[in-house]
Amino acid sequence: QVQLVESGGGLVQAGGSLRLSCAASGLTYSRYAMGWFRQAPGKEREFVAAISWSGGFTAYADSVKGRFTISRDNAKNTVDLQMNSLKPEDTAVYYCAATSSGTRRRANEYDYWGQGTQVTVSS
Repeated sequence: QVQLVESGGGLVQAGGSLRLSCAASGLTYSRYAMGWFRQAPGKEREFVAAISWSGGFTAYADSVKGRFTISRDNAKNTVDLQMNSLKPEDTAVYYCAATSSGTRRRANEYDYWGQGTQVTVSS
């Protein structure tokens, strides 16, 4: 059974930082590209960042480019999202996801999802 478990969310002031982590089990982790998505209340789930199976390729949404960094550790089956210079508009539930289809930006191309972790940025 595939499980993706996110951690690291919380409440932070604008301008602050948080580091999210996602631990994967039940899959051949190094064969999957990983992504982070987020969903704010009343809005659709949106792409945040993705990383290839090797970690050699990354992609970011324009809204987070230069502030967020995605990384992975295939020895530990984890993917992290370092979030700096946080803004109130970054407030959302953040989800990690796994796809066997290569680095993707669309949610419907991901095979497995975590339960999400809340990030709240106060102004």
